[in-house]
Amino acid sequence: MVGAMRSPRWFLLASAVALGLALVGSHVQASNKYLEIPDVQELTSSPAHHYANMSNDEVLVELKARGVPFVQTAAPQFGVRLPIRLTGRLHGVWIHSVLPEEERATTPFEILDGRLALALDDFSKILEHHDIVEVIHFTMYRPAQTLAHSKDVQQFRHPGGLAIDVGAMKKRSGHWLAVGPHWPSQIGGKTCGTGARSLLARRGRELMSIVCEAADQRIFHFTLTPHFDQAHADHLHMEIKPGVKRFLIN
Repeated sequence: MVGAMRSPRWFLLASAVALGLALVGSHVQASNKYLEIPDVQELTSSPAHHYANMSNDEVLVELKARGVPFVQTAAPQFGVRLPIRLTGRLHGVWIHSVLPEEERATTPFEILDGRLALALDDFSKILEHHDIVEVIHFTMYRPAQTLAHSKDVQQFRHPGGLAIDVGAMKKRSGHWLAVGPHWPSQIGGKTCGTGARSLLARRGRELMSIVCEAADQRIFHFTLTPHFDQAHADHLHMEIKPGVKRFLIN
């Protein structure tokens, strides 16, 4: 499985499939029964809200204070307010794309906004407790498909470097938790809380537990799982977004 996940051809196919998912999600969120609109205090105290609405200077100060290993990109990236690349592990967790290691330093798919890096730093604390040492994602930053807008216009989701599509996680033991094989899709199923769906396989249960722990801590605004739609059957879409007042785990 690992060899297949590292295939550039597989990566490009997965990225193409994922390309329209954020747009689909943006139309569904408004009417989704799992949408949560917390009170103002809960909203403003959440990590997702805090990180998404920070200024670039505030983000840089926080990244450096935490010791997050990163470099800013040499050139501006369309749509990304603070484009960076991770250069090391977060709490022992190596987060990278499925591309071969020699291509990762130059591919745009390894770029992310510094705000997402802060969220991933929190998320990695949860992963550390689960003995996760590696996360493979399909993509973080994907340039917008049209450049018709001014390059000063802020983008969101993947075009803004504010979302990650997680495909698999590796445990210290060497075992993999892979979303596609270990989390069978059930469209409309509930992921967390009372009445949530139960998965029979241990690895699927652990994946769901990780997602629900992150949801409990409000690390991301939106988390789309194989319960959301068939297009998300093989990955977890995790996203923060400035200005929003709602959360979704589906």
